[in-house]
Amino acid sequence: MKQHFNHVREWVFDLDNTLYAPTAGIFDQMDDLMTLWITRELKIGVAEAEALRGHYLAEYGTTLGGLIKHHGIDADDFLEKTHALDLTVLSPDPILREGIEALPGRKIVFTNGSRAHAERVVRARGLEGAFDVLYGIEDAGYISKPDGRAFKTVFDEARLDPDAAAMFEDTLVNLHIPHRLGMRTVLVGEDAHDAHDHVHHATDDITDFVSRLIATAQV
Repeated sequence: MKQHFNHVREWVFDLDNTLYAPTAGIFDQMDDLMTLWITRELKIGVAEAEALRGHYLAEYGTTLGGLIKHHGIDADDFLEKTHALDLTVLSPDPILREGIEALPGRKIVFTNGSRAHAERVVRARGLEGAFDVLYGIEDAGYISKPDGRAFKTVFDEARLDPDAAAMFEDTLVNLHIPHRLGMRTVLVGEDAHDAHDHVHHATDDITDFVSRLIATAQV
C-alpha cells in the first residue's frame, strides 16, 4: 500500500462518519436538531420540515445550502443550534492519533459541519493537536462539498498541492473532485469499496487503514 502514498505530504480528512464510525449516531442527533430548528424558524410542521430537509440535502449537498438559498436564514445560528450535540458517545482513539501524527506533512480536517463542531469532535476523539488546521463550512463560504467551489475555496486558503495530497471521505460523491484534481482518494465506511473510478482505496476502519499505512514503511 505504501507505494501509493509515497508522494503524499498533504492529508485531508472529512470529519463526521470518517474520524469516527457512524454507529455513534451523531447524525441521528443532528437530524433531530435540524428538524426542530426548521419547524421553529420556518413555522412549519415536522413532516414538512423533514421533507424540506430531504429535498435540500439532495439538491445542495446540505440542508443549510437550501435554507440559505431559499429562506435567507442565519447560517451561524443554524450551525450553532444544530451542532449542540452529545459527544459523550465518542471516545478517544489513541491508535488513530498515533497514526495520524506519524503521517508526513500537513494534516487537515475539511468538514461540511461547523469549525466549532470539528473542534469538539476532534477533542472528543482525543485527536486535538494531531491536525494542523480545521476547516468548517463557514470557511468554504457556507458552500458544501461536493460543490467544486467549496473545494476551491478551502484548498486555495490552505495552499494545498493536490498532486501531493490524499483525501479520506465517507461520502462517495465528495471524492469526485479530489480525484479529478489528482489527489489520492480513500473512501471510508462499512460498505466502502474501491469499485469506483474515482476511489483509489476503501476501508471500513480508518484506524486500521492508517495504522497499516504507516506500518508498511516510511510513507
